[in-house]
Amino acid sequence: MNFRTTLLISVLALGAASCGATRYGDTESSETVNADWGRTDLQTFSGTMVESLLAAPQLSYLAKPEKGDDQRIKIFMGDIVNETTEHINLKDIQRMIRTDLLSSGKFRFAVGDQGQDEIGDQVRFQQGSGRVDPAQAIAFGRQIGAEVVIYGSLSSITKKKGRSIESGGSKLKDVYYLCILNAVNIETGEMIWSDKGELTKTQRTGLFGSE
Repeated sequence: MNFRTTLLISVLALGAASCGATRYGDTESSETVNADWGRTDLQTFSGTMVESLLAAPQLSYLAKPEKGDDQRIKIFMGDIVNETTEHINLKDIQRMIRTDLLSSGKFRFAVGDQGQDEIGDQVRFQQGSGRVDPAQAIAFGRQIGAEVVIYGSLSSITKKKGRSIESGGSKLKDVYYLCILNAVNIETGEMIWSDKGELTKTQRTGLFGSE
């Protein structure tokens, strides 16, 4: 084998080794690419809060005889404030909590600003287009009123340690996440439920890593 052939084989092997590969993963597996906010954190916090709300005895007193057969609790999903230094889309936590609570059959959700434009357009169409049976056309002023508003915050504490002999030349990054949600009775202003979720993640970067 001459030099040119050997060189060509080496280049091709290097190119093949450097090519990326894409595959589907398990959405339930732990994501540990780095210590930043990720999929597993989202799933963990939303799951913790859903389980807590479903089991909360504090919410059971909202069952009232005048509600009839439908004793579901009417909730408005408020904001979760991002108090971390990362850019995190906390709307995802809200959506996952709302979806899982709705699936339980124990809760109803009042629509906030998002969705009101679409509702208004549809009511105006039913009322004014002449295409909908007047007896079946929906009118404004009949939306449900929430009994409870849920809101909260996500905060974090990050600590870093530079390379040293003791660490074997590695960098260390430790992130602590704290998510707190609250439920308030809208009529009385009483906080009737509160819970927290905590996560700690540690990232070690080797001698030649750039993080």
